[in-house]
Amino acid sequence: MPTAADPTAAVTEIDGHRLRLTHLDRVLYPETGWTKAAALRYYALVAPRLLPHLAGRPASFLRFPAGVDGQRFWAKHLPGGSPDWLTTLHVTHSDGELEQVVVADLATLLWATNLGALELHVPQWRQTPEEHDRLVIDLDPGPGVTAVECCAVALLARELLHADGLTAWPKTSGAKGMHLLVPLRPTPARAASDYARRLAGRLRAEHPGLVVDRMEKRLRAGRVFVDWSQNSSAKTTAAPYSLRAGQAPGVSTPLEWAELAAVRRAEQLVFTPEQVAERGTDPWAGVLDVANWGVLPG
Repeated sequence: MPTAADPTAAVTEIDGHRLRLTHLDRVLYPETGWTKAAALRYYALVAPRLLPHLAGRPASFLRFPAGVDGQRFWAKHLPGGSPDWLTTLHVTHSDGELEQVVVADLATLLWATNLGALELHVPQWRQTPEEHDRLVIDLDPGPGVTAVECCAVALLARELLHADGLTAWPKTSGAKGMHLLVPLRPTPARAASDYARRLAGRLRAEHPGLVVDRMEKRLRAGRVFVDWSQNSSAKTTAAPYSLRAGQAPGVSTPLEWAELAAVRRAEQLVFTPEQVAERGTDPWAGVLDVANWGVLPG
């Protein structure tokens, strides 16, 4: 219920779980005036499309309690005072074991958003880091190139993946780049990482003027960096439909290949949360269909 300190607070019940949503009028993106209430509404609208991509995966939250111009921090561990109905997973990290939240339902999604968790990141595995169920290729434009060149590299990568019997789904990163996701039958983590590295090397060898597969910044000018390292079990990637924390609210937006092929200007790949929520179909509806899960070539 509202209080003198927070007259915008509201209590709601979702699937039997009681949530107190606070500071609903707090501006999270000062450049556009976008509020916490708008973030909660967006995530509630896209939840049916988003939640299947979070299921079973330990979430890493990029939190902005006071908005994108304030303090930001990564939150991987279960916060103190969290409700006892949250689904969690114990994950071993280099610095020890953490109990992490699995965003298993709408109530958990809105609970996290209320804490200022604008960005939702997950690894390429469910339940156990030893087996990956997806491959991610992160296309990052260097100085002098844009998302237009990322689209060109995405189409080239699609051809190589198709030749290996693999199906890829594209999405914007929600920032400057692009992600390709390839659903896999459970695959040893090392095999997935090694394949991604070889794929990046093939792209660089065939298109050296357009692609770089090494992380040194001095090599990236005028090229697209194909970041294969996202397939490390320790790495996470922004989930499809996750908000991104630029000056204006962005979204890591799933795309149709036809949309990507038609891009001529980087601005064509910038989507507001409202535009994403209103899209009539889900371009990634087939990602989780077992018939589309690939097997890496031997």
